[in-house]
Amino acid sequence: MNKPTLIVMAAGMGSRYGGLKQIDKISSQGEILMDFSLYDAMMAGFEKVVFIIKEENEEAFRALIDDRAGKYLDVHYAFQKLDDLPEGFEVPEGREKPWGTCHAVMAARNLIDGPFAVINADDYYGPGAFATLYDFLEHAEDKEKYDFAMVSYELAKTLTENGHVSRGVCSVSDKGYLESIVERTKIMWRGEDVAYTEDDGKTWNVLPKDTPVSMNFWGFTKSMMTEMIAGFPLFLEKALKENPLKGEYFLPSAVSDLMGTGKAQVRVLTSADKWYGVTYKEDKESVVAALQSMKDKGLYPEKLWK
Repeated sequence: MNKPTLIVMAAGMGSRYGGLKQIDKISSQGEILMDFSLYDAMMAGFEKVVFIIKEENEEAFRALIDDRAGKYLDVHYAFQKLDDLPEGFEVPEGREKPWGTCHAVMAARNLIDGPFAVINADDYYGPGAFATLYDFLEHAEDKEKYDFAMVSYELAKTLTENGHVSRGVCSVSDKGYLESIVERTKIMWRGEDVAYTEDDGKTWNVLPKDTPVSMNFWGFTKSMMTEMIAGFPLFLEKALKENPLKGEYFLPSAVSDLMGTGKAQVRVLTSADKWYGVTYKEDKESVVAALQSMKDKGLYPEKLWK
């Protein structure tokens, strides 16, 4: 079996953050948040990485990756393009928004020939999460159902003090398999509680702090790529009728559809690590301090890439 590949979704601009936050330096050594994920992935066993980026950002990414992490990892780039569509489909007039996370991952279809993991470029997941998922992928095997996995985090360990976040709230079976994911787009601290709103703050619903949530850290066999490609025309037919300018082909939705038809099962792997991310500009200071503290404790070398 081919060794697992890591796909890094980095095509999105950080609208709330203001700018290309994926390449914002986050340490005294000039490292970016993604460097820590790449280091953790390498230590877990990943050797090949595919970055999904916008073609116009290739030079900026190469300047940060190729001569550092690129010396230790087999790095490839794939471009998410709005006009990368199946035969018979065209970009609707006025459409500027990409086609979603499935479409992003599909940009790597010619570079994947085995199991793969998917992460966001602007999230810190922690070394334990990478080690756990890599071990899963090394042994993943499609049988009666596709054998997929997701790394979950405790909700309270994924929040920012500076505003609301979107999280995939997970329901997990007694045997540790994913039953459902519900996207909550406005979750935040409310005093000592964690709560979400669906009506712009008129009412709030409290969630347990240890609720498992998805941070878009997935592990798939190659079957997932095949299924996404097959499902894309069906998505487009629906989206072009109902929401041509903003409809998106989301990874959690595609996974849920495969679970619903009994084609896939998703093992929920748990991580005790704390998530870090720069959702808002105000988050940066605390993330910088946390990562430096980890270096000071010896969890990371002072310079990740020598």
